[in-house]
Amino acid sequence: MNEGPDKPIENRVVPDHEEPIAGERLRQARREQQISVLEVAKELHLDEPKVRALERNDFDVLGAPVFAKGHLRKYAQLVGVSEDDLFADYYAMTRTVSMPPVVVGRKKGPREYSPGPWIAIIIVVIVSAAAFWWFAVRERATVDPVPQSSVEIDAPVVLAAALPGDEPPIAEDSVAQEPLPTLPPDGHVNLSVSYSGDCWTEISDADGNRLFVGMGRAERTMQLTGKAPISVLFGNADNVSVQVNGGNYAVPAPTSADRKVRLTISSP
Repeated sequence: MNEGPDKPIENRVVPDHEEPIAGERLRQARREQQISVLEVAKELHLDEPKVRALERNDFDVLGAPVFAKGHLRKYAQLVGVSEDDLFADYYAMTRTVSMPPVVVGRKKGPREYSPGPWIAIIIVVIVSAAAFWWFAVRERATVDPVPQSSVEIDAPVVLAAALPGDEPPIAEDSVAQEPLPTLPPDGHVNLSVSYSGDCWTEISDADGNRLFVGMGRAERTMQLTGKAPISVLFGNADNVSVQVNGGNYAVPAPTSADRKVRLTISSP
């Protein structure tokens, strides 16, 4: 690449000899590679006068020695000049007797670690975990009870629909022991449910009275009366048999994976 004529090298503080030294080496390599001063200036992030100052070994123009040496190193890498030769010239020109001494740091012995901070960290972790557990248990204990329809009940309650002139509904055990009338009142149904195994059961009559909600246990029979139609949910219909007004009632086989069956019973 073409470039304008270079300025004559001035103010060089070196012994008088023909071989190029320091910045002159850079200038010679740049010219051999046909690189312009402007291109070098862009690569070094300098202006052209400072590049030319480097090439004529006028290092004071670049400020402190650290800046001059940094630009010399980058310039040498750019044009492929040996950095060792370049800095040997530089230190000779700046009257440095030898290369700066290499300071070898004293090897430090193994550090002595105090267990104090680790013990404090372990205590904090243990206290935090204990506090979290305590609050979690307390929160779980104060959670509102789950609605009855979604919880298995070990002690179910049987409610009989209130009929005109009847006594208030009686407990489940009493209902199971007392026989129902042979003929129910008009519009009502006698319902007998026997269990061969456990089965979640919900039974309500037409007035919305809940006749039974709970877990039916094996070897148990319930006698219920309610206003027709009667709504029934069996959680495992394979474990129940039903009679309506003394006659057998065919409970359909479950078709869903959860074995649930819903019935609406009006008459045998």
